[in-house]
Formats: sequence, structure tokens, C-alpha cells
Amino acid sequence: MSVQPRRPTRFWQRWRKLLRFNLMYLRQPPWDTGVTPPEVIEVVEGGVIPPGRAVDLGCGTGTNAIYLARRGFTVYGVDSALIAILKARRKARRAGVHVHFHVGAVTRLDFLPGPVDFALDIGCLHGLLAEDRPAYAAAVANALRAGGHYLLYAWGWRGWAGIEPEEVKHLFGDRMQMVWMRTGEEGGAPATWYLMRGVDHSEMTAH
Repeated sequence: MSVQPRRPTRFWQRWRKLLRFNLMYLRQPPWDTGVTPPEVIEVVEGGVIPPGRAVDLGCGTGTNAIYLARRGFTVYGVDSALIAILKARRKARRAGVHVHFHVGAVTRLDFLPGPVDFALDIGCLHGLLAEDRPAYAAAVANALRAGGHYLLYAWGWRGWAGIEPEEVKHLFGDRMQMVWMRTGEEGGAPATWYLMRGVDHSEMTAH
């Protein structure tokens, strides 16, 4: 009788991923471009999302959190990679802005002092394990005030990371209202921007 190799538990999968991300931040990972995407600039400087309280989910070294702080937002950045957060804090000090950076999981946003007006995710959700995604969606929806905005950038499935638009829609369901979607590509594979708006859950329950 042959013995099948044991598959790693989800606990160890998460820790291996966390270790890998921390090690990548010892240098400059390929996604850490240091440039705020034009889609973020469009909604902020175009007046779609006025200054308020914001959270940058998977903030990395803080490029976009610092951009939002410069635009008048009160910003909270969260990332599970300690090395990324240490670099982000240093960058914010050099930029002369204050950002509340937090080391932790994006599936638990209880460190926030209250609802946020803007939640930003550039490439975080698509890297989560599938079973962690419902908790992430619930955390984001609960943190976002009614009428607030959630801007997400996510790859389509690439064999090792990614999330398809239908799964995004299913995850957020009636938690959020889709404002627009824009699908393009990155590295020759599909990638999509999603802008969503928080809904008033009490009104939905009443109906």
C-alpha cells in the first residue's frame, strides 16, 4: 500500500506565502512600481471620491497610501508583510505625511476606528487563498460606509493567482453596487479594474 504525501495545511500555506512576500520585500518586488495608477488618480482628482477616511488593502510599501494622504485623506494602510510596512512608514516620514500603517490580515479590519469612505485594493484580493476571499469581502463591505467607494484591481486567473470577474461579482453580491468595470491586460493576461459603491444594508433589509 503506497503512502500518499501529505498536502500542506492551509495554515502552513498561509505562513509560506507570508514568508515569501516578506523575503521579496527585502528587495523590490515587481508589483512595487512606486507609481500610483491613473485609475486611482482619475477617481480621486476627478472628484468621484472626495477626501475622507481611506484604507489601502495590501498597501505594500505605501505608494498609494502616501498619494491619498497628500490629497487630504486620513489613510490607514494594512499589509501582512512586516518588511513592507516598515518600508512604508519610512517612505511616509520622508514624504512628510502621516499614514496609519498596520501589520495584519486584510480579512480583519477591526483596527479601523470607524467606517471608511474609500477602500483601495491594487492586487491584493487576487493573491488570497480561495477560502479566505469571503472573509475579505465581508470585512471590506462592513468597513465601507453606505455611499463609500471600493476600487479594486485584480488579475484574471493565471494558474497560481487571479480571480475572475464572475467570482468578484459573486463575492460582493448585494454587499456593493457595481459602478463600472474596465478589463484590459497586464503581462499579456486579462486584468480588471472594478469601482463599487457601498450600500445601505438596513434599507435593503427593510425592502
